[in-house]
Amino acid sequence: MATADTPGPDATHQRPAGVSDITVEALGKLSEALEVLEHARGHLYGFHRLTGTADLNLSEAEELFRKGGHTEIADRLASEIIGRNVIEGRWTFQIVEDYDDHYYSEFKSFEKEARDELVEGKRHLFEAEMKEDRRTKGKEHHEALPPEA
Repeated sequence: MATADTPGPDATHQRPAGVSDITVEALGKLSEALEVLEHARGHLYGFHRLTGTADLNLSEAEELFRKGGHTEIADRLASEIIGRNVIEGRWTFQIVEDYDDHYYSEFKSFEKEARDELVEGKRHLFEAEMKEDRRTKGKEHHEALPPEA
């Protein structure tokens, strides 16, 4: 079913005058790398949460060992494993903080600065142009923009 087509992309996703294809492609690759970084960061936070949950579960195991009369195992669990650093001198919150402060934030800042300098801060220009190339103009569910609210 054909529908009235919407012009696209919107102004926030249009390439500024004079910006080359290679610049848009490079920014697209930088954006893609940022998406991968966000995914990796999610895994790091998952690692943080899962490790913390495991450590809390160990306390329950310690208590159960004590109730079962296995005090030697409970004592070893409490002194050797519970609260142990996961990396030399660090719990997972410290790993997350170091990652955020020394890599993630710098990466995010660099990506934004590159967009600000090269394309007036516009995001996803590569994808917006890809959408224009791939959509079937005039066809339902292939509109350039969502319906106006």
